[in-house]
Amino acid sequence: MSIAVRFDGIVKEFGPVRVLHGVSFDLAPGRVYGLLGENGAGKSTLMKILSGYERPTGGTLHIDGEPRSFKSSRDAEAAGIVLIHQEFNLAEDLTITQNIFLGHERKRGWWLDEAAMRADTLRVLRQVGLDKDPDTPVRHLIVAEKQLVEIAKALARNARLLIMDEPTASLTPGETEALFTLMARLQADGVTIVYISHKLDEVERTTDDVIVMRDGRFVTRQPTRELTRHQMATLMVGREISDLYPDKDPAPTGAVPLLRVEGLTVPGWAADIAFDVKPGEILGFAGLVGAGRTELFEGLLGLRPHQVGRIELEGRAIRIRNPRDAVDQGITYLSEDRKGKGLHVGFGLRENLTLMALETYATPWLKPGAETRALKTAVQDFGIRTGSLDVKAASLSGGNQQKLALAKVLHPEPKVVILDEPTRGVDVGAKRDIYFLIQRLAREGRGVVVVSSELMELVGLCHRVAVMRGGRLRAMVDAQHLTEEELISHATGTNQRDQANGDKPSEEESMTAGR
Repeated sequence: MSIAVRFDGIVKEFGPVRVLHGVSFDLAPGRVYGLLGENGAGKSTLMKILSGYERPTGGTLHIDGEPRSFKSSRDAEAAGIVLIHQEFNLAEDLTITQNIFLGHERKRGWWLDEAAMRADTLRVLRQVGLDKDPDTPVRHLIVAEKQLVEIAKALARNARLLIMDEPTASLTPGETEALFTLMARLQADGVTIVYISHKLDEVERTTDDVIVMRDGRFVTRQPTRELTRHQMATLMVGREISDLYPDKDPAPTGAVPLLRVEGLTVPGWAADIAFDVKPGEILGFAGLVGAGRTELFEGLLGLRPHQVGRIELEGRAIRIRNPRDAVDQGITYLSEDRKGKGLHVGFGLRENLTLMALETYATPWLKPGAETRALKTAVQDFGIRTGSLDVKAASLSGGNQQKLALAKVLHPEPKVVILDEPTRGVDVGAKRDIYFLIQRLAREGRGVVVVSSELMELVGLCHRVAVMRGGRLRAMVDAQHLTEEELISHATGTNQRDQANGDKPSEEESMTAGR
């Protein structure tokens, strides 16, 4: 079952840009490695070489002592090496079973063995804790469920070396615990695991060794038990990391709300929601996966069917029928799904940045020079790491794609900024940059809404946090009471004050909280 790997002087170039500079280290069989580094450090590129998605420009990959050169991911999977991508690699219109066996279909004679594939799908879904019919189309799944399907797909390949790239980014605490239990079981069976994550508490808890990369180079490998999280972060960025969150400004008082929403309903997801955001305020939205937070704001922006009693901006009633209306009114939204809804990854950086402000750059003719100047400014202001301005967004690392998406939604200079999972898949240094950016937006008098599954993020940033459960707003927690425990108790329905008021979780909600 075990597999050993050695990288010997691995070089990777994309045209004139070198992203890996002679990387050399080895992976012993049957261990769990935390692979750390800032966005653009080369982690994902190196793992794509190991899993057959890319071929090295130079150097040698050794598997179990033998030089290997994989021609494709299918070639690597035949050797027992499977990569779970950070960005989903699923066919939305196919079922769960069809996705898990896509390209690896089972046959009985001339015919597909549907029964065997369905039975195996049920087996791996049980392993990852996903209670779904295997015949469910993937497009009907929420983000967290798609992540579990990706993990199940890897298990169906009988991996001897499993690479997990940000696997818990969209999972609930219960689902994350189930994944850690699964990892321990796989390691006990001899599987080597490479765990790429920016959540240093998870790396500290689950890994045997930490490997750090920086600027396309190997930095160090050390036993996890010998490093603190602070030391890990310092090794990643190559400098001392100061406080992660900015000092919180006093909550604005007495001001007329910048945005007021009353009676917002998104059928099947959110019912009769009301909230407001003041100028200079950072308002958080917390809740378990499936609570309806993302769907609520997609409804507000006209991305989903909805009904609303009243929307006010700076005290005047407005109407939002679609995202263009929202931008015209001064409201912008960063989607949690940067690849599917945030960016056109097949477009260039310049085209992505200016897409929401084309009136500025295409009236009456397109002004590529002005677009390029704007891109140069955004690259500097947002710290977007790219070897060239003339590349497609798909060529950027996940974290740098997130920075580009932020630059894009802020480019029209909105009054209200709604950020859904703004630091998902982002390294600790970039997280700090984004947190200080959010504070700067609030200090400029904008209203900022942060939807996040990371409770400490909400506690560290926000003046107030709205907690949703089961499609309803269950609590509004002010700064004086903001703790992880307070938020999770409202999100799960275990808060004693909520229960005293008759707000108890349903049986379904209780099961979800315990997953």
